[in-house]
Amino acid sequence: MSSSSVCSEISTPQLPWKHRITLRFAALLFNTSLRSDLTVNRWLLNLIDPKIPPNPSSIHAVSSSDLNIDTSRHLFLRIFTPTDADADSLPLPLIFYFHGGGFAFGSADATSMDMAARRFAKELRAVVISVNYRLAPEFRFPCQYDDGFDALKFIDEMYDGGLLGRADLSRCFILGESAGGNLGHHVAVRASEYELKRVKVVGFIASQPFFGGEERTESENRLCKQLPLTLSMTDWFWRAFLPGGEDRDHAAANVNGPNGRDISGLRNFPATVIFGGGLDLLIDRQKCYYEGLKRMGKDVKLVVFSNAIHGFFGFADLPEYSLMIKEVRDFIAKLK
Repeated sequence: MSSSSVCSEISTPQLPWKHRITLRFAALLFNTSLRSDLTVNRWLLNLIDPKIPPNPSSIHAVSSSDLNIDTSRHLFLRIFTPTDADADSLPLPLIFYFHGGGFAFGSADATSMDMAARRFAKELRAVVISVNYRLAPEFRFPCQYDDGFDALKFIDEMYDGGLLGRADLSRCFILGESAGGNLGHHVAVRASEYELKRVKVVGFIASQPFFGGEERTESENRLCKQLPLTLSMTDWFWRAFLPGGEDRDHAAANVNGPNGRDISGLRNFPATVIFGGGLDLLIDRQKCYYEGLKRMGKDVKLVVFSNAIHGFFGFADLPEYSLMIKEVRDFIAKLK
């Protein structure tokens, strides 16, 4: 559909009232924090979503610790380890978690991201490594991709395996949400071309991955004002992230577009499951991503939840979240 199509909002998600209030508050926060001059009010964001330290004690059957990689770029990992008795007796899959936030906000030590990673460790019975990558606009493409891949290489080359508990490095997964899903795709591509020593990336879990393009899709036009992610916000994120002078058909944003890369020759690209929401303006992009991977001969599955808005994974009490967790458990169990 042409980019000149009329922008409209015709769908209303079926959400509890408390989540509707949260979405309105989030919209106000984003509009205040993301300035028109492509700067970010980080003080406000940190006030709303404060940073918290790791906790070596068992909280909700999960402990956490931090591991520094490069202090000059504040690249560190927050490692979440299940502490229940059954988990201690068995090797656990290893998950690299890349949070969302349009490449512009969020961190491994932010309260919301800490809670999300902790839930994944508990519910998926896995060692979860949350990567604290650099943020735009202070750091643009390819900084985030470099940080993500460097985190993977660091674990691959690390000698002290005791830091990861009983993590099975031969069963490594990448889990990315929104912008983290975009980041996860590009890290998976790099990993497919690199000869890792111990880590074997067997699966990629892309939850509502953030992709773009110059020509608007039908869902972008139809759901352009749907909270929490509006079309104007996606444009802001791309302008803040991509190199100066580049448009949304850059290969980082539009992986299936005119500048996108054919990865059909990458035999080690991991099996992939993509989660989409019927009320997410990015759903057409995610369907295109699925079709692209399938066309290039990759093992890929698409799961769409018709009532899900963008970022439904942040509401653990929604039925779609539980359904996603079940799908991810099955996906991990299949890749032994």
